[in-house]
Amino acid sequence: MQFDPNHLAALCAILRSGSFDQAAADLRVTPSAVSQRLKALEDRMGATLVQRGPPAQATPLGRRLAKHAEDVSLLEAQLARDLSPQHNDRLTTVRFALPADSLGTWVIPALAAVPDLGFDLVIDDQDHSAGWLRRGDVNAAITSRAAPVTGHDSIPLGSLRYIATASPAFAAQRFTKGLTADAFSRAPMMTFDQKDQLQHRWIKTLTGRKINPPKHVLPSTHAFVDGALAGLGWGMNPEPLVRHHIASGALVALAPDLPLDTPLYWQVSRIMAPALAPLSAAIKQAARVALIQP
Repeated sequence: MQFDPNHLAALCAILRSGSFDQAAADLRVTPSAVSQRLKALEDRMGATLVQRGPPAQATPLGRRLAKHAEDVSLLEAQLARDLSPQHNDRLTTVRFALPADSLGTWVIPALAAVPDLGFDLVIDDQDHSAGWLRRGDVNAAITSRAAPVTGHDSIPLGSLRYIATASPAFAAQRFTKGLTADAFSRAPMMTFDQKDQLQHRWIKTLTGRKINPPKHVLPSTHAFVDGALAGLGWGMNPEPLVRHHIASGALVALAPDLPLDTPLYWQVSRIMAPALAPLSAAIKQAARVALIQP
């Protein structure tokens, strides 16, 4: 089955922006043209591809078709680079999954090093980002999973170090008798979302017990740091983000000799690996600079 490239472009633009109007602006056509192209594609498939919003969201079939279109676009971009590298100014979108802490600490330089790619990033916990690969929703992921997802290669990147941190006042008030299991059961803890197990993992390593402290859910890497500075609670913060705060005394490491090092891996589709080779190289280089190497 062959598809009209304009119809596929309309589908991808709608799903990237979540809006028919924004998709029209991105494609430099009218919203009516975008609607007509999507309807023609849905008629051809005999199925609904987009759940009209707002925001507009893909059906399972729509997601699969959009992924196919993006893969083809990446492969065409690779061919254009190979045939005429000096004249390739086309921006091609690649979608991959990664944890927020990686995006907030070390990944941006890697993205900037690949100027001919546009990025549609999916944020998920490092213990769960590989799930996007298994579902076929992305071509690559930064994950804590070492074992490769079927059809993918797994490349070790190094470890992102986390430090349990809090404000001096919070630590003095909440841990007057030391870092005991009882103190942790009462001291408010910050967590990124319901999937985030870093704090629980660290507490169990420290105390040998499974504890469920009171918690604040803060789905933001930088809000974690701000929350610790403000005395909202304690949490596991990426060492690069709190290094200067600890040095200045604005934050304290609760257990300086007990960091939590989280190994990370770059998993990439074997089929798409050649097209994503520049991105893979940039990710590996950025990781060598920023992460703890074995």
